Amino acid sequence: MSSQVSTSRGLHPPGKLGTFESPHAWPLPAPTAQPEAGRGDDQEVRLLSVAWNQDCGCFAAGTSNGFRIFNCEPFKETFRRDLKSGGFGIVEMLFRCNILALVGGGSNVQYPPNKVMIWDDHQSRCIGEFAFRSDVRAVKLAKDYIVIVLERKIFVYNFTDLKLLYQIDTLSNPKGLCCLSHHSNTSVLACPGVHQGHVRVEHFGLKMAKTIPAHDSHISCMSLTMDGLLLATASSKGTLIRIFNTMDGTRLQEVRRGLDKAEIYSIALSPNVQWLAVSSDKGTVHIFSLRVRVAGEDASSEQRALEGPRMDHQNSSSSIDPLIQANTGSNASSSLSFMRGILPKYFSSEWSFAQFHLPEVTRYIVAFGAQNTVMMVGLDGSFYRCSFDQVNGGQMLQKEYFRFLKSDNPPFRTAAA
Repeated sequence: MSSQVSTSRGLHPPGKLGTFESPHAWPLPAPTAQPEAGRGDDQEVRLLSVAWNQDCGCFAAGTSNGFRIFNCEPFKETFRRDLKSGGFGIVEMLFRCNILALVGGGSNVQYPPNKVMIWDDHQSRCIGEFAFRSDVRAVKLAKDYIVIVLERKIFVYNFTDLKLLYQIDTLSNPKGLCCLSHHSNTSVLACPGVHQGHVRVEHFGLKMAKTIPAHDSHISCMSLTMDGLLLATASSKGTLIRIFNTMDGTRLQEVRRGLDKAEIYSIALSPNVQWLAVSSDKGTVHIFSLRVRVAGEDASSEQRALEGPRMDHQNSSSSIDPLIQANTGSNASSSLSFMRGILPKYFSSEWSFAQFHLPEVTRYIVAFGAQNTVMMVGLDGSFYRCSFDQVNGGQMLQKEYFRFLKSDNPPFRTAAA
């Protein structure tokens, strides 16, 4: 699968760029085919995609006539660009800087779905473009990398000069599943492997690759921690979520969403690696307590870099307490879990610690906010913020609800986790 790359002069490292801070403050581009700031009629706008930025402090919404950026706390629209010639099915942010990756979607005739445009909104122009022979399934951005996902191949480019660094073969990946770490000391990528149920993990900094046999069925969703040391996966069955050490592939924990088959829409790991959130087509967001930790958390960054990342885990419920803070609870389990190894595996499962039932039947992506809160963004244009009791768990409390895009048209895509 070949690609063509075109660049414009003036490509800058991401760290030197401006930020999306004030709404509608950017200069307008001259050509009418390029994004223009403005306000359209929301009744005619269809939501094509939603995707968090790297720290989940804001999210991008690709629409049938452009894109919009929303801040999460406080919740508000901070920026938008409207097109006259169509919209974007993929909008990927790089934290809060003014560089975005855009892929055409819907009825966009200007930018087809097989091209990625690297857009600098500060300069109001395209600074790079990638063209492929097949449709782009996902794009991921990091400080040093641009990752473009096709159905059976992933291309990794250097952000500064757009030179191709790696090509990774995958099994058929129509969802564009791919994760990138966003830590200054680690560069980790996770994607489907070449065999069913396997995940390939690339540690770019260590020049090491690891294949993890995560599930028997196809991988349907995955998520990395910010440092890339933990990986959470779900299969097409959608009943179990598994957490792995990406360094050696060890399975650290397994939690159960439910008994019935479900499509997992999103998996999120909290920044403190204490909680895991899952959304699915069953309409319930589940929160699980994690019992894994990074060893030597108090060590200096230099010492950790020399020793390499290590992961501690506990497999027996009797060993959970030392790894859980005094003010947190643990996942629910069957009253017959003491007969582990005798009864079927179901009876020893860990069930969710907290739950929230969504009234709408639509795709939601989830992320953790501040102070034990969980944010949910739906492809119906809805935003929820809920809190959970970190000691007792149970039903989450809805704190906020916003309808950020009012549209009767059915959406069709969420960004892969």
